[in-house]
Amino acid sequence: MNKNHYCVIMAGGIGSRFWPLSRNDKPKQFIDALGIGKTFIQMTYNRFARFIPTENFLVVTGAAYKELVMEQLPMLKAEQILIEPTRRNTAPCIAYATYKIYKKNPDAVVVVTPSDQLILDESTFEKVVLSDMQYAEGKDALVTIGIKPSYPATGYGYIQIDKQTDSIAKVVAFKEKPTLDCAKEFVAAGNYSWNSGMFIWSLLAIKSALEKHLPDIAKGFYSIMDDYDQPEEQEAVDVVYEASQSISIDYGVMEKADNVYMSCADFGWSDVGSWGSLYQQLEKDASNNALGGEDILISDSSDCLVKELNNSKTVIVDGMTNCLIVDTDDVLMVCKLDDEERIKKVITESVKQRSSKS
Repeated sequence: MNKNHYCVIMAGGIGSRFWPLSRNDKPKQFIDALGIGKTFIQMTYNRFARFIPTENFLVVTGAAYKELVMEQLPMLKAEQILIEPTRRNTAPCIAYATYKIYKKNPDAVVVVTPSDQLILDESTFEKVVLSDMQYAEGKDALVTIGIKPSYPATGYGYIQIDKQTDSIAKVVAFKEKPTLDCAKEFVAAGNYSWNSGMFIWSLLAIKSALEKHLPDIAKGFYSIMDDYDQPEEQEAVDVVYEASQSISIDYGVMEKADNVYMSCADFGWSDVGSWGSLYQQLEKDASNNALGGEDILISDSSDCLVKELNNSKTVIVDGMTNCLIVDTDDVLMVCKLDDEERIKKVITESVKQRSSKS
């Protein structure tokens, strides 16, 4: 393994789209949503541990989740868990990790990844990431991984390059989540990819980009360089975070920089960002029902996703089609599975109502 290769796992999200399975105290990345005995963050670590040294991992998360990270990734030391005192989106998160690594190894090449994605073909994934890291080494280049679109998705952002290619290409533009008509045009054009949210760059390239495009954030994290890996690190980081702008790395850096490149790949990727996308990844019975639980009786039903987390009772489903049924200790949610916007609205309203009662 290359001692200059690092991996930063961003694990601070609350996974609200998977409520009531995902809660504030245990969000999506810490849950075995696929029923395979591993959580998303464990799968993420294992995927990169194939080629990144254990000591070169950093996980950025909230204080409430530090113990969960240490419990689920016991191979990491406490100092490898970076604590965000408040949510400030991805740019401050990446800046914190960047300057902490810079103090230790300015020659590092870093891959930054969300903690809650699914990759089915890990061998191809490894080849793609290592190739991109080799490309980024010693270059003033910000590389992102694009996913070859298999359908006109409206739930993903898109990345446009000059023309379709099998090699790394210069990025023309980042596109927000499109309408269905626009998504169809993107797919037909052939030079648009889904935005995976994964980034690869040399330490010096991202440091330079942060200093150019987000100078206040860069200055803040650089100013506490002497505090990294010292007892006063967290106190110093807390002050910088509170003063930092809340902004994504996409909007703050990637969409402004002129040295952004993309490699397009196909390795069975999904961000599993909704109940519908989770359903697509689960094993199904002959009637296309995906069942997760110890005691579910289902009959005359099809195209349903049933998640039973309250093992003290039997769940009986009969005569249902295209339904999402999630049963936890304190919530039973039943709604149509194929209407993502309606599910989102139901979750938003339900969480709001429960919060007002508490």
